[in-house]
Amino acid sequence: MDIKTEKYQQKSDGENLSPIVLFTYKKLVPLKLTIQALKSNTLASKSELFIFSDGGKNKHDENEIDLVRDFLKQIEGFKKITIITSDENKGLAKSIIEGVSSIFESYDSVIVLEDDLVTSSNFLDFMNKALLYYKEDPNIHSISGFTVPITKPSSYDYANYFTKRASSWGWATWKDRWETVDWEVRDYPSFKEDIRQQRAFNRMGSDLTGMLAKQMNGAISSWAIRWCYDQFKKNQFTVFPVVSKITNIGFGENATHTKGSDNRFATPLDTSGETNFTFHPKPELDTRFIKQFIEPYSLKTRALYKIRNLLGIR
Repeated sequence: MDIKTEKYQQKSDGENLSPIVLFTYKKLVPLKLTIQALKSNTLASKSELFIFSDGGKNKHDENEIDLVRDFLKQIEGFKKITIITSDENKGLAKSIIEGVSSIFESYDSVIVLEDDLVTSSNFLDFMNKALLYYKEDPNIHSISGFTVPITKPSSYDYANYFTKRASSWGWATWKDRWETVDWEVRDYPSFKEDIRQQRAFNRMGSDLTGMLAKQMNGAISSWAIRWCYDQFKKNQFTVFPVVSKITNIGFGENATHTKGSDNRFATPLDTSGETNFTFHPKPELDTRFIKQFIEPYSLKTRALYKIRNLLGIR
């Protein structure tokens, strides 16, 4: 283990933990599972939890949201819990952009979750320690708690690898990275005319340029694609764990943003309980990992799963 890692582990064992920011809407069952898993984290009782509860679109939504908010009042097991409710329906994109920005008024880093993400018991350890380890590295854009299934080479001794695509499923970043994002994507007119730049953006997944186009055309409302585009423009890396600390339980016909009965992102959850991690000190793209990372985003895989979902094949 290198000296930098040892110093970093000693610091992260203290009380200097990043706040957890959780966004929820009306899905009570997955929310309960999300909270249950988060409470089982080794650092939960030392961590502050901020919960943003979005408002309903209609009367039916309001009834479900009332049940969610009744449950939120019962949550225990964290250092401090703050619940922020909205009377209006902001939607996920606006909720996250405004919510995370408001937390950054008082904190320098955040760990962000949504209400359909089950965490491993060492999720908070990994996120907090990665935030501390890479804090001063301007090449790092964010930390991801999720990864697709990865086969690690036997000679690889680090707990993480790098990509140039962020993940929205359990992630973390710093104030100085977040506050420079152009959420309006003012350079999009020039980007959409530049085929070379579009191809470069798609190197981390064949869906990226198309998703950004949908965002800019008003077909979708996504903070995440704009976050990914910001990373692309800055040529920065995201830290991914070799073994996922997150599994998404939000897939299905009733899901807001993830539809379909099958899940090309299904991944084993870390059950090791390990809380000390040796991080790779040099951000770089390792083709052994990148080939595996981009596979779920390939045209072939996306088409295959679309057909399977249309046919109801599990």
